[in-house]
Order: sequence, then structure tokens, then C-alpha cells
Amino acid sequence: MSFPTRSLSTRLPGAGSQNASAGPSPMLVARIAEKKAELDHLKDLRDLSAAVAGQMEALEQKLSTLSDGTEAQLAKPPPQEETLESEEPNMSLPQTLVRIPTEHAPTLQAQAENAAENAESSMATP
Repeated sequence: MSFPTRSLSTRLPGAGSQNASAGPSPMLVARIAEKKAELDHLKDLRDLSAAVAGQMEALEQKLSTLSDGTEAQLAKPPPQEETLESEEPNMSLPQTLVRIPTEHAPTLQAQAENAAENAESSMATP
């Protein structure tokens, strides 16, 4: 008794002899293109998520520095009495000289000269 032998096909199931020689089906090509686009979007999303995570870590460090800095400043101020005693009561300050330019300087100068001349002439005449 002999059993009938069957040949094994290496083709995909459901693929006819005409499709095997023509290449992949248009539906399969469209599906591959769709998956590639989805992969690109997922890669972009991954990159953006990594950037946001980095920014959040930087913000966390800045906030911790800010809170630590304020706590350190609040914990260390000297008492008010020591601050007042350390200042010198007789601090000499330099004289302040302020010159303010004016548009009417020649007119004002002429008036001052006239006033000075009038004062001299009134003192000279008894």
C-alpha cells in the first residue's frame, strides 16, 4: 500500500500563480506605508516626550535651588541689635556737587550779573 504524495508549496496561502510573479499586492504596500508613517509619528512623539521630560527635570532642579536658597537666607539673618551696633554713627560723606544744565543759562546769567551790578551801585551811592 502506498500513500499518495503531495508537493509542499512555498507560496503564501491564497496567493495565486499570477500574484506571485507580479509582486506584493497594492493593499499590502498601502498597509506597509501606513505602518511606516505610524512609526515615524511614534518616533517624533518619543523625541518630544524626552524633551519635555528633560525640561521638567531642569525645572525641578531650579525650583529646589530656589526653595533651598530662600530657606537658607531665612535661617541666617543676624539679629537686629548686632546690625545697628556694627554701623559707625559718624560716617563722613563726601560733599555732593550737582550741576543741572538749563536752556536759559545765558539769560539767567545776564539777570544775575544785572542784579550784582545793581547791588554794587546801590551800596556805592550813599
